[in-house]
Amino acid sequence: MLTVRNILICAGLSLGLACAAYPGQADARRGADKVASSTHKLSLRSAAAIVQDAETGEVLFDKNSSTVTPIASITKLMTAMVVLDARLDLNEDITITGEDMDSLRGTHSRLKPGARLSRDELLRLALMASENRAAAALGRTYPGGIETFIRAMNHKAQMLGMNDTRFDDPTGLSSGNVASAEDLVKLVRAAHRYDLIRNYTTATGHEVHVAGRQLAYHNTNRLVSNENWNIGLSKTGFTSDAGRCLVLQARLAEREVIIVLLDSWGKLTRIGDANRIRAWLEANTRSPRTAAQKSAQEGSRPAPG
Repeated sequence: MLTVRNILICAGLSLGLACAAYPGQADARRGADKVASSTHKLSLRSAAAIVQDAETGEVLFDKNSSTVTPIASITKLMTAMVVLDARLDLNEDITITGEDMDSLRGTHSRLKPGARLSRDELLRLALMASENRAAAALGRTYPGGIETFIRAMNHKAQMLGMNDTRFDDPTGLSSGNVASAEDLVKLVRAAHRYDLIRNYTTATGHEVHVAGRQLAYHNTNRLVSNENWNIGLSKTGFTSDAGRCLVLQARLAEREVIIVLLDSWGKLTRIGDANRIRAWLEANTRSPRTAAQKSAQEGSRPAPG
């Protein structure tokens, strides 16, 4: 006949055996808690940033995304859309003139006055290599001239719901070209619909024949040649007012995302921030349950003799 004392002894023994049989369960719970807490940790050095799921519109990360700031050569995405919307002859030759030279900042360009390229080549260089004189020539040769072109840029921005955006020139050299990171998500989403913009912004390099010699150009975003990235659209920007900027659409952690990084203070910070976002997204695709199961399996293995 079992006494109360015997019942308590048996219960204690059963609990001890259960703990011995499943020593990994406590570790599994701790592992799951660790993974769950890590899903909220992402520290970026860009002054403003946003990460959005391109398919659902869900904002995955936000840092000062409503702040309006100069956007430098991110502007050239709008320049390209306005040119393509007008259905201008891409094979038409355009000559670089003194009007295309920057009088604000004295930026360097290998496209000297007199250089003659097709509108298609100018578009490619503006998007891939951020060639300022190429972008200026595209705006200057727009039907109605540069003033009409800038009005078309601002009208397009309003049509896209970019209410905090203002364009002042087709290159982005003017500090009057401003937008919020929230608005630039809309810009990237719209630009991604254009085949030429996708192709030209993700090309690693291109050569053009100018004045009897070949000029080699390279993409201003080093990530497009990185095998760890699957980028569908990319654009960089830099002025002293805007800092270093980067926008892109990419497939990361089995989802399409739009990333906007504005006013990065260091030369490599925008690239570092992009890689931090990629690592964060990839880490967070692992569910706490998966981590717990793995920890439990490891805990149940026999100890090495």
